[in-house]
Amino acid sequence: MNKKRVLSCIQPTGEIHLGNYFGAVKNWVGIQDTYNCVYGVVDLHAMTMPYNPKELRENTMRMVMELLACGIDPEKSVLFIQSMVPQHTELSWIFNCVTSYGELSRMTQFKDKSDLLESKSNKNIISAGLFTYPVLQAADILIYNANFVPVGKDQEQHLELTRNIAVRFNNQFGEYFNEPLPLYTEITKLMSLADPTKKMSKSLGEKHYIGVFEDPEKTRKKIRSAVTDTGENTEGKMSPGVENLFNLLKACGKNAEMNSFLNDYNAGSLKYKDIKDAAADAVIELTAPFRQRKEELSKNRPYVEKLIAEHAKKAQALADETLGHVKKLVGIYQ
Repeated sequence: MNKKRVLSCIQPTGEIHLGNYFGAVKNWVGIQDTYNCVYGVVDLHAMTMPYNPKELRENTMRMVMELLACGIDPEKSVLFIQSMVPQHTELSWIFNCVTSYGELSRMTQFKDKSDLLESKSNKNIISAGLFTYPVLQAADILIYNANFVPVGKDQEQHLELTRNIAVRFNNQFGEYFNEPLPLYTEITKLMSLADPTKKMSKSLGEKHYIGVFEDPEKTRKKIRSAVTDTGENTEGKMSPGVENLFNLLKACGKNAEMNSFLNDYNAGSLKYKDIKDAAADAVIELTAPFRQRKEELSKNRPYVEKLIAEHAKKAQALADETLGHVKKLVGIYQ
């Protein structure tokens, strides 16, 4: 009962890759016994960029199954689909009315995604939803009055806006919301296999990432073709591609193998084929139980749908408590 509450969400934009897993999901699984955890698949956020409705629906359910397969325990954590908890959007409108235009116009992700849309096609509109979605993100966090939010450095700006909204609301209507704090954990940053100067990402293309649930032989082929030396002058330092292979071994918990290869590297006898094969073995070993669990869940979709319905009710109960207090404070008739 005395556990602090953690809130974290993920967009259903395709399969979970190793960068997602080691950067977020592994941490989510690991903190379930320490905190009161609420995790969300935020399908409404995915609508801010061009999308296919059928794919959004399937990707949302796939993300739920993949999170469960990776170890999110429905007995320990609440796992909700955002659109099934309409209180999020109701609170978002209230927060829109205490958020300044200037704050939103300075959000770097809005600028980056706007530039991306403009570069791809002049037919793509830059929607108001893309502009205001950080307010919905604040509502995602504050409707559960979360104490902590696991974030990476690139997400700090959004959490700072959430804290600003909480402070402004409290000052205007009375103290109610926590000011959520970032929850930093040590993570291994994985880079693209094809361009190790860039972070592993699905948006770069299939050869740039390793899906947690993809076929083992496909995983092995990708790692064997990973870029090692790119020809740049590293002045005696380990090249980004080779460093990425070492990080992959470290992330998979293969410290003994990593240290052995490091000794070979320092002695000038490292064979790239050997470290690539070891990294592939490590990834395939790590992901094997995840793939098996997802296959089981895929064959029992009614169970997953029932589970999500139950957890939507749990999330709604928590959200209703907050929204009831907020409506009273802001003067909305109930």
